[in-house]
Amino acid sequence: MEATAYIKYVKISPKKVKSLAKLTVGLPVTSALERLKFTPGKSSILLLKAILSARANAVNNLKLDEKNLIVSAISIEKGPFLKRWQPVARGTAHAYKKRSSHLKIKVAEKTAKITEKKAELSAENKTAESKPAAKIKEKGRDKKNG
Repeated sequence: MEATAYIKYVKISPKKVKSLAKLTVGLPVTSALERLKFTPGKSSILLLKAILSARANAVNNLKLDEKNLIVSAISIEKGPFLKRWQPVARGTAHAYKKRSSHLKIKVAEKTAKITEKKAELSAENKTAESKPAAKIKEKGRDKKNG
């Protein structure tokens, strides 16, 4: 089951939000909220509010357990932009765009399959670490050749 939250017409460029959104996908909701609380900037506040809204939708509407929620997907889409003008020399003007964006947050419940896969991967990593590493021969110059 997935709960979604939309925030539309946010006055921030999508480029600024995408970099932070990539870091929060796949995290449990509680750790994502903690990470965003201590991240400076407008984009972190917007993502924090959106994740809180998605969590509330999951808990209240779908009756999901809050402890088992993860941020499954975040999509940042372009919104409409405002065209503005900056006067410059010799009576001319340069155009620029004030961009906006739409945020879509999906929160899903952890499944047993995901936890099993993580357990298998961690077991494989432990066995790989316990094996002795292969000896690597150093390539270098001979002492005779200098």
